[in-house]
Amino acid sequence: MQNGILTVSYLFSSIMFIMSLGGLSRHETARKGNLYGIIGFVVAITATLVMNTNLHGSMGLLGGTIIVGGIIGYVLAKRVGMTSMPQLVAVLHSFVGLAAVLVGMSTYLGTNGQLSGADKIIHDVETYIGVLIGAVTFTGSIVAFGKLHEIIRSKPLMLPGRHLLNLVVVIICLVLAVMFATTHDVSMGMTLLLIMTALAFFIGWHMVMAIGGADMPVVVSMLNSYSGWAAAATGFLLANDLLIVTGALVGSSGAILSYIMCKAMNRSFVSVILGGFGTDTGTATAKTSEGPVGTVTATTAEDVAAMLKEARQVVIVPGYGMAVAQAQHPVKEITDILRKAGVTVRFAIHPVAGRLPGHMNVLLAEANVPYDIVLEMDEINHDLPETDVVLILGANDIVNPGALDDPSSPIYGMPVLEVWKAKQVVVSKRGMATGYSGVDNPLFYKPNTLMLFGDAKKSVDAVLSGLKS
Repeated sequence: MQNGILTVSYLFSSIMFIMSLGGLSRHETARKGNLYGIIGFVVAITATLVMNTNLHGSMGLLGGTIIVGGIIGYVLAKRVGMTSMPQLVAVLHSFVGLAAVLVGMSTYLGTNGQLSGADKIIHDVETYIGVLIGAVTFTGSIVAFGKLHEIIRSKPLMLPGRHLLNLVVVIICLVLAVMFATTHDVSMGMTLLLIMTALAFFIGWHMVMAIGGADMPVVVSMLNSYSGWAAAATGFLLANDLLIVTGALVGSSGAILSYIMCKAMNRSFVSVILGGFGTDTGTATAKTSEGPVGTVTATTAEDVAAMLKEARQVVIVPGYGMAVAQAQHPVKEITDILRKAGVTVRFAIHPVAGRLPGHMNVLLAEANVPYDIVLEMDEINHDLPETDVVLILGANDIVNPGALDDPSSPIYGMPVLEVWKAKQVVVSKRGMATGYSGVDNPLFYKPNTLMLFGDAKKSVDAVLSGLKS
């Protein structure tokens, strides 16, 4: 009876998780998607605690742990701003990876002598794979957090012979896997598992360290996928169907998202893993031996306000600079004023804008920007030649014309928002520093581009004041 109720509860939770992913795929249903996920987790945890009699003796400890973890999660969610959300996601991925490592090791020790023959080999392989994926996820996520939080430089770490080094480590892990699955000595098996864990920690660290800043959105998505597969492997170890289903959902959705983002950047998933492009953040605009790459034309907030008043078609391109400055709310006010004046205002979103998939969409939704005027790159690129003014707020790489016309550019071939085709372009930036990939942007020197220098929030507030006056 209890097993039947638990199975039905897990099935219901699985359906809720699937509906949650479906809801999160669209702005209009995102809130419902979150609600479905919450319901699924509550049902799953409650059913596990109530129906599993083996846990009743530890109910106090488990309840206390859940309460403490819930409080920590609530405080983090309330305190962490949207600009730091990618870092938070990376840290949470590391927790999943570490949990997979610890569960795998404890399960291996707990089944000592209870399995034999093919059952033992299958169980040992499951344990090994779960710990391996978990260890790679753990250190990879820690490095991703460091790069996103600028504790670690975004410049890729290119060790001599790094590909050969990774290959050798992988081969050693495969050899250790055979030895681990065939040994009957628990002490020896644990030693082999620990050695492999250390090597997997190195693989995760080295793999993400070799990926440049421009590829970090893909890395976050990739680590999300890894954490899902680690959870699924843990589900096999614990014979927990819900954990297997949930892990598979997270793993597959993360993999699909990674593929979509790689396609948006015109890069293969393998090329990202083997080492991405990018240099230090905030480096000065590149110079050549012939001198400056071009001349920029500065403008003022008052002039931009006047320009927007006279326009009929306006497109706003949000970037990470807008997120850092928390300028989405005055941008919403500007949008409202222009739309009331009969100006058509739309937002252009690049798939890899910001530091996290959907980063800009969430910021705009937070400011209550209507969903129907927030368009993806493919939906709006063909309208840009008819646009009077494009206002770029802290975006850089995603509006770089070098991606289309400069074969020597590291981002050549990456689809971008073709903003330079508009009649007038206004770029809001603090200065002439490069973007997160460290690649110079020829857009700044085009004759129809004006530079509005300063903090995005202050610049937008000034433009808003000009519109109101």
